[in-house]
Amino acid sequence: MANAARPQDQWPLADLAVRPYRPRYLRFIRREVLGEWRLKVYGIATFGNQPRAPLVASTLRLAGEVLPKPALGDGCYGVGFVIAHDAATVSLALVYWWQSQNELHQRVFFGPRDDPVGLKPYANPGAGCVWELGIIDFERRAWLEDVLMNPKGPDIERYMGRQVDADV
Repeated sequence: MANAARPQDQWPLADLAVRPYRPRYLRFIRREVLGEWRLKVYGIATFGNQPRAPLVASTLRLAGEVLPKPALGDGCYGVGFVIAHDAATVSLALVYWWQSQNELHQRVFFGPRDDPVGLKPYANPGAGCVWELGIIDFERRAWLEDVLMNPKGPDIERYMGRQVDADV
């Protein structure tokens, strides 16, 4: 059995050589209020420090369309975050919100890189790329510390006051 192929020998490792990993800038852009929703706005950019302004605007417009209404009640807390991801080959808008105490819900939109306003729903999104997961991980930890595990009780204001800026 020494010559039998191991599963990892069949992985498409050649794909990794085409686009080697490079850190990207994860940037907190601002807080935004959309109706009763309070959002943290983040950006990731392949070719710069921040995503293009039209992509950020599209991300917020789409968030306003897909966030549950009402924002408060029915398990919703009226808080979440969005990510405008100016990726190497596509434009991505990711909308996240906290619901049912410990659940992070999402909607993902994508489009051609050269059309950051013509984004369409992504029918079968993954959990996130390695860069998006950097923001998601930070937000998860902040939600745990400030809301779910806070000995003084849930502190949404503290949660909303925290953000991440990092090269990941």
